[in-house]
Amino acid sequence: MPATAKHDGSGKAVPVDMPKQPLTINDPESPDFVPSDNYVTRTVENTKWLPPITPKTLFWNIQWISFLALTIPPSMWMWAIWNVPAQRATIIWAVIWYFMTGLGITAGYHRLYAHRSYNASPALQYILLCWGAGAVQGSVKWWSRGHRAHHRYTDTKLDPYSAHEGFFWSHIGWMLVKPRGKIGVADISDLSKNPCVRWQHNNYLTLLVSMSLGVPTLVAGLGWGDWMGGLFYAGAARLVFVHHSTFCVNSLAHWLGETPFDNKHTPKDHFITALVTVGEGYHNFHHQFPMDFRNAIKWYQYDPTKWFIWTMYKVGLASHLKKFPDNEIRKGQYTMKLQQLAEFGEEIEWPKHSNDLPVISWEDFQTESKTRALVAIHGFIHDVSSFIDDHPGGANLVKRTIGTDATVAFFGGVYDHSNAAHNLLAMMRVGVLDGGMEVESLKLQRSASSESLVSSASDGASSASSVSVQSLYSEVEAIENRRPAYQPVAQVSNPWTLAVPPSERLLVIKQKPELRPGLMERLSSTAASPSLTRTQSFEAEA
Repeated sequence: MPATAKHDGSGKAVPVDMPKQPLTINDPESPDFVPSDNYVTRTVENTKWLPPITPKTLFWNIQWISFLALTIPPSMWMWAIWNVPAQRATIIWAVIWYFMTGLGITAGYHRLYAHRSYNASPALQYILLCWGAGAVQGSVKWWSRGHRAHHRYTDTKLDPYSAHEGFFWSHIGWMLVKPRGKIGVADISDLSKNPCVRWQHNNYLTLLVSMSLGVPTLVAGLGWGDWMGGLFYAGAARLVFVHHSTFCVNSLAHWLGETPFDNKHTPKDHFITALVTVGEGYHNFHHQFPMDFRNAIKWYQYDPTKWFIWTMYKVGLASHLKKFPDNEIRKGQYTMKLQQLAEFGEEIEWPKHSNDLPVISWEDFQTESKTRALVAIHGFIHDVSSFIDDHPGGANLVKRTIGTDATVAFFGGVYDHSNAAHNLLAMMRVGVLDGGMEVESLKLQRSASSESLVSSASDGASSASSVSVQSLYSEVEAIENRRPAYQPVAQVSNPWTLAVPPSERLLVIKQKPELRPGLMERLSSTAASPSLTRTQSFEAEA
């Protein structure tokens, strides 16, 4: 009998609903299920990953070919230190051969073949391929395939030497043991069609032995008789430096430095990395603009590979040097600077926003100012109690403005204050003045008064004598006289400043707006009077 049924009183089997197991986030029926929406995610999910390496399985997971290539040269060097005298000529030759084989990787494997940042003549290609073989880092076809995957899947599980797997892994660990899964797909069809690349790939073992050990030994032996020194110093010791110079591009360049162009991934720019990698240290730039033949764009930045390619271009061995437009490069720099400024701004305490401050009428502001050192500036009410004695111009200048609108005085009427003063003042805000400024309040009062007068004039339109234009003029003039001398009537924000401008500067409009367009004409037509001449004169002034 199935477990999902039970007997009732009649002996019949009745199905029973079993409790459902909770859905996991990876279950398509789960409300939290998020389907894979890109190639990397789908590939990582569908890849069969090998189990983690344990001490018991370490031996079987070692990549013995690369392991021996990376351990035999330093062993030879260590033995030579105690048994083979180092001659000056041999050391100089080792340094020269180090740069030549290093350029085989940086100018050849990397910038020419992996990124196609320039075109090279067949002669230059064969030279770079031979030099690259002397660096013992695999054929250019194998090397470029992995490097293109590195750029396409940077910092993911499909990156063959992802920096997220740790410094040691990205530096050398990925070559010592078998990868836990397949690296990402990369197109190298262009390399497969290149006859120079096919030649090197098919003859790689011969080129490896002859260029890594044979050439340095022959030059030192035939040149000044130092056969052993050529083999152990210009050959093995030099090879150790070339190896780790390239490996630092995968490790140190993703760990040390800054990100002036983009911080989405780990590549960074640093002068020290450039020194130890034959100019590949400005890695943040390189990952943003990989097809640029340069790794450093400033004249003072160390990039001998760039100058080598440029020299080959001048002598006719290279052509079509690719450079990203300077405008696009500056966009990346601009974006990062904005982000850095935003992060810096988050550490700063800014003044309260106007929406978080109470709105206070002019009358209440003046009343409150009798017991509190309040000053209205720029539409905000500020409590300057703690600053009166510290005012650089003296306490009396501040005390005189208590209970008044000191906008004009603060913005140049008495002294044109600095950005620091504007910033400091903004931190003293305690309220917003109703109407924006004192003159705005007066303008509203004047408008209300004028409307009442117009209403009175309309009610008494049957009798011209009921409307006294002279009294109208007197009342409006009384309101006008209450306006502080030289006070700007309105202010608007400068649209080119930030939302919270550090300077708090505004564009002052010093034009007196008309109280009510057409008001005087309507009043004049309603009540003809000999005093119209004076009224029109007042209108012109307004």
